[in-house]
Amino acid sequence: MKFITQNQFLDLFEGPSQNFSRFLRTAKVRTNNSITPLLTYIDNKNVTVDDLRMLYKHIQTRDEYLVRFYNTSLDVGTIEIKDPPMKLRELNNDNAVHYKNVIRNMHYKDILKNTKSGIANVRTYMDVLEDLYLRWIIDYKILTPSSMHYIREGRIGSVFSSLFFRASIMNPMIPYSLAHGILRGKSNCKVFTPTLGWSSYCYGFLESPHIVEYVGTDVIPGVCKKTAEFATTNYPQKTTTIFCSPSENLMLDPKFSAKYKNYFDVVFFSPPYYRLEMYAGKNQSTSKYPTYEAWLENYWRKTMLLCYHVLKPGGKMCYILSGYGSENTNGGRYDLLKDMNGIARVVFKNVAPQQLNMYNKNVHVTAHRETDEKIVIFLK
Repeated sequence: MKFITQNQFLDLFEGPSQNFSRFLRTAKVRTNNSITPLLTYIDNKNVTVDDLRMLYKHIQTRDEYLVRFYNTSLDVGTIEIKDPPMKLRELNNDNAVHYKNVIRNMHYKDILKNTKSGIANVRTYMDVLEDLYLRWIIDYKILTPSSMHYIREGRIGSVFSSLFFRASIMNPMIPYSLAHGILRGKSNCKVFTPTLGWSSYCYGFLESPHIVEYVGTDVIPGVCKKTAEFATTNYPQKTTTIFCSPSENLMLDPKFSAKYKNYFDVVFFSPPYYRLEMYAGKNQSTSKYPTYEAWLENYWRKTMLLCYHVLKPGGKMCYILSGYGSENTNGGRYDLLKDMNGIARVVFKNVAPQQLNMYNKNVHVTAHRETDEKIVIFLK
């Protein structure tokens, strides 16, 4: 299992070296609809030559920022989870965030570049940095008064992180802590996840001493391959099986259906929110089904039926859900909480679920408010 090193990350952004006057003549600005020469763009904008000189200096010394970003967000360190598990009532996605670095490093290109925002005119983090450092094309948001204020204070990283999209990551501490909390006193447990969650589910669950077998599926081939490699490298003593298939299709496989009927102690995942994050891959559920109603019936209901089928009697299905995605993507027309929980409750024979709070998922949203995510737990 190979991770990207700091030097390899810096090499991704090794661009041309030019003097300031050439920068002024050749740099361009990307807006939502066009690319404009820099000097033409700033004609009627509150951007000074000193501001541009400051931005030019940042480009020339970009390694200083990139090293800080790598150390904070991509440096792997140790794989073993040494922190104590969180209590079920205190689950926080921003607790012990260094474990996220393993996931972000492993899938850096998919998380920082290939996954697009479902919100209009929000570009990805790596797209913006590649334009700026390699092609001298400046995203117009970098030149706004508020952004220039942060840049003057030496905080351009705050501009990049707040304005440009990075796919959300679940901290492996969440499944690790859940395993300790809901499987307390049990051993030799088996877990299934209908998505791989950028390998974070596999990582968190296989770190738990309660778990001896992990089975998961996803539709992004690279994620499937890297998850399998990660498990084989780090947990050879445990059984891991990775499918590369839409979860809603697995029930159509008679071998899967027969082998895993009433098999798992726990099913866990965070489903893709409809039209909030646009993942790469031809079989993504949020692009595969043309309407929200079709997505609910053909993805969500079928996945819930799969979860019920593979759970042991007495087993628990856990998923993470919030209503924030629908509010940002379609003016609140989709009531994700009501619709998705309603279908799950019908499949699980109208058993009332337990709900736990999960804090600080840190997904990219336009409204600055709490995402109010819940971990919903159904008992079979």
